[in-house]
Amino acid sequence: MDLSGVASVLQERLHEISEALAVRIRAEVDSYADDSVVPRESLRLSVERNARVVLAYFAEGSEPDSRPARETGRIRAEQGVPLVDALHAYRIAFDSLWAHILDEARRHPEVAEAQLAAGSSEIWMLFGRYAEVLATAYRETSTELSRQREARRSALVEALCRGDITDRTGLDDAARHLGLPKDGPYAVVVAAALGGEEPLPGIEAALREAHVPSAWRLLLDQQIGVLSLAAPDAETLSLRTLRRRRARMGISPLFDSLADIPQALRFARLALAGLAGESAGVARFDDHPLAMVVAAAPEEATRLVHVILKPVLVLPPQDRTRLLETLRHWFAAGGRAQDTAERMFLHPNTVRYRLRRIEELTGRSLSDPRTLADLGAALEALRVLPH
Repeated sequence: MDLSGVASVLQERLHEISEALAVRIRAEVDSYADDSVVPRESLRLSVERNARVVLAYFAEGSEPDSRPARETGRIRAEQGVPLVDALHAYRIAFDSLWAHILDEARRHPEVAEAQLAAGSSEIWMLFGRYAEVLATAYRETSTELSRQREARRSALVEALCRGDITDRTGLDDAARHLGLPKDGPYAVVVAAALGGEEPLPGIEAALREAHVPSAWRLLLDQQIGVLSLAAPDAETLSLRTLRRRRARMGISPLFDSLADIPQALRFARLALAGLAGESAGVARFDDHPLAMVVAAAPEEATRLVHVILKPVLVLPPQDRTRLLETLRHWFAAGGRAQDTAERMFLHPNTVRYRLRRIEELTGRSLSDPRTLADLGAALEALRVLPH
């Protein structure tokens, strides 16, 4: 008898050998010990199929068949077994199978040592080839599963943004699939995107590292995220993480139910619209509520500017700029001419003269609270809607 004869004998005991290999794998690899992760029959069939092609290679000299290895990689990825554990189990199976071959060979002294030495080299050559096939199939399947999960998560975020899910059961299921707590507080983030390019690449992983669960959807012009801010300091940590990104973002007020996402999304978009300038930045709706109101009603805000500030706006550019800057600094200084002068490096009388001129042009007294409210709103509208 030679080594091929030994392999032929073992082929007759394939079921028994597969059972023994499966028992050893379950004993030595933690993720295989849980029957809910890798069912016993799934493991036994996988071991049997792989062992069959190895024994056929030695018994019949058949070409190595990589299909069982590929199938094993696919199944383990679907079952959620870590790749390192799948490869460890595969190595254990090959090691055990070779041990069975050696045990059988010892019962037949005529099997040459040279043949066993060559067989040892060949079985580990097969292991290397099959392990590579298994790992490739595992990674391909994991990539596809990840793509499917992300598509499902994105679709769920879209459904929540549209208000399609309103019942408690549906909201709880959505939270579970998105990896979010069932209860708030939450916040919605909207980041401006150009041409469908992701403005916040890797943001979900970065927030997860800061212990802030989130779920995202990418649109052609925006990236939308739902953040869970239930953990201590979650709001601070999320803001810190977001501000590290070079993107324009708006953030909604906090809310307690995923059913409130449509309204929160509107607030976040208003915050983004109210972000001054064109550079990167983060605007929270609650930080500048007047700017948010202006952004929500641009036509009305434009009309407000013309009604309140038209006499100033029609001045020559230099005069117009000088008066508007003085008025902005005066508001920022709390209505104190001395502080305004220090901010602008001017004499206080120059500031007072410019303020009187604004009063004369607009016909509104800066000592009237109603006038101050109108002027403040018009200035904010001019900042948010500079055109």
